[in-house]
Amino acid sequence: MTSPELSDLDYLREIERLADRVRVEASREGWLALRADPADATPLRRSVNLLARALRHHHFEGDGCLEEDRPFLRLVGASVWKPGTVPAGVDGTYEEMCARLGVDPRPEGWALWNTWSDGDLKVTMVVSAVATTEGLFANWIRGRALDPVSPLPSQVALVRQGWIGPMTFSPRGVNRTGLGGRPLS
Repeated sequence: MTSPELSDLDYLREIERLADRVRVEASREGWLALRADPADATPLRRSVNLLARALRHHHFEGDGCLEEDRPFLRLVGASVWKPGTVPAGVDGTYEEMCARLGVDPRPEGWALWNTWSDGDLKVTMVVSAVATTEGLFANWIRGRALDPVSPLPSQVALVRQGWIGPMTFSPRGVNRTGLGGRPLS
């Protein structure tokens, strides 16, 4: 079987994707060290740790790199609503959508985080973390299954049962829902 002809840029993207998979699997096995290597690290583990540290990652507030005291929140997807801009498929203006949700319009907009409760109930959190959501999108578009740290209570305007769409699916959300990127109906 022959491999597809890749441009230089596509080749580099594929190498970066594969390197990220190595990082993910090392993390799942519980031995990845992003700071100092442990004294008993083998040459292979030191090399994998070095690779993980060198991988490009679009950092953003709430990515968990600095907020080590808050747990991560698993998202199926998210959307951003801003004045003058709402996602395709949303009927109405930003102000009308805010009124339907029960939140006051903000100049910065709102982020809608679709997730699951502890009992696997589908919920949407309306949060003020718009920049965090845009940072997530920058990583998701590259196939990186990142989740944000849980928002601070002051960042949560309300929580609603069910997912509010349309949304941009996270890579992990696509896998967990089994939708393969198909829109929610």
